[in-house]
Amino acid sequence: MVFFFSPSNSNLSWRAKKIDMEKAKESLELNKEVESVSRLTIHPHRVGVEGSFYEDFAVRGIRVDRVEPGFVSCTLKVPPRLTDKSGNLAIGAVANLVDEVGATIVQVEGLSLTMNVSVDMSISFLGTAKLNDELEIVSKVLGRRGSYAGAIVVVRNKETGELIAEGRHSLFAKQGSKL
Repeated sequence: MVFFFSPSNSNLSWRAKKIDMEKAKESLELNKEVESVSRLTIHPHRVGVEGSFYEDFAVRGIRVDRVEPGFVSCTLKVPPRLTDKSGNLAIGAVANLVDEVGATIVQVEGLSLTMNVSVDMSISFLGTAKLNDELEIVSKVLGRRGSYAGAIVVVRNKETGELIAEGRHSLFAKQGSKL
């Protein structure tokens, strides 16, 4: 609801703005879960020796089922840590799946890479996944030109076949030194 100030409806517009501001303030207030997460202590890790907080939180549970040149198929059972307040797989978690599984294609292609940078991601959110739903995540190479590669990532409910999301992910890969 948006009202603009004008002399004819000045009382109404200020009341509407106040209601909208109260709703916005309420939605931004921290809940108990967010407060407890903000108190977590995350210790630095040794790269390559032990897992990071990110690996433990965001990508734990992804099972690689099939790998071929230009193709990766994975499954993931939706865990509670990746759901939103409604019990659906959070859209940020879907974006992370597109990013991670899409980027694996560059590694599957067998290139010696020192850096992999996402250039662009486009995601269409077409359905929802609930807690404990098993998802199938498939990534395919769309093409490659030099150090630039593109992949498509499809996320679907393994049991129902419902399409949850479709993402396109383009990456720039810097090849390692030959010295």
